[in-house]
Amino acid sequence: MAVRSCPIAVLGSGSIGVSWAIVFARADHPVQLYDVDASTAERVTREINTKLADLATEDLLDCAPHVIAARITATFELPKAVTGAGLIVECVPEDLVVKQALFGQLEGLVEATAVVASSSSSIAGSSSFAGCSFRNRCLVAHPANPPHILPVVELVPAPFTTPDSIETARALLTDAGMSPVLVHREVEGFVYNRLQGAVLREAYCLVRDGVASVADIDRVMTEGLGRRWSVVGPFETVDLNTRGGIAEHARRMGPAYARMGRERGQNDPWTPELVAEVTEARRAALAIDRWDERVRWRDRLMLALERCRRQQPAGGDA
Repeated sequence: MAVRSCPIAVLGSGSIGVSWAIVFARADHPVQLYDVDASTAERVTREINTKLADLATEDLLDCAPHVIAARITATFELPKAVTGAGLIVECVPEDLVVKQALFGQLEGLVEATAVVASSSSSIAGSSSFAGCSFRNRCLVAHPANPPHILPVVELVPAPFTTPDSIETARALLTDAGMSPVLVHREVEGFVYNRLQGAVLREAYCLVRDGVASVADIDRVMTEGLGRRWSVVGPFETVDLNTRGGIAEHARRMGPAYARMGRERGQNDPWTPELVAEVTEARRAALAIDRWDERVRWRDRLMLALERCRRQQPAGGDA
């Protein structure tokens, strides 16, 4: 699907809203950045300029920061923000009542072909958009924070969202440099926060049980798991960690992980059927005879990241 420059409305000028505005502006879309509070204008301008300057410093922009900033217009009038917009991105606080109130204000203002996306972190679109006359063109687009740096965005359609609306959102986001992931059904927290939540729950438990300190748990992530997961995800990680691939990893380690789960009251064993499904997906992505080649690719990429880390000055404010 070819994507042309089209007006984008970003509703809410908090950290996510400002970041979304940069995402679309650097992709050559004119952006109306709306907030109810006119006193935010100075802060928003400062944040946009600072973030664009940081991107330019790392050579991550295709044109000068001031050119991109000029594509973003702050407005405090909702009708002005959404008039002509092909995509409306809601970024108000994670409160169902607040979101529903805003979508109610959009009645009669949304263009007939506009897609409306909520940046919700956990609230399903079937709740947020239930009362909207335009709900068939609504879905959740949950970004990682901040989206102008982290490209993944979860597209979570409600049962009433049309396929055309999903495709329009996917095409616009892909063209803007994002990496959309389609979530097949609504679950609280979607994928990103359920994975993040699983790690956080265990981290809290480890502190509570006196196993390790807060600082050391963070160090295990930043100097180990996090570095590896920035290159390969959890399934590919264990696929490459064990010669023979993910099926062999499940055979060796599955019982231990099942015991750890039961210890936390979570009895979710990796059944043979589930392991077979995941194995099939991994072998479709990587033939087992290319395993050594892919391991070397992973290691080279982690070495490159390590080189970049060592080139950065030590310390810094938390």
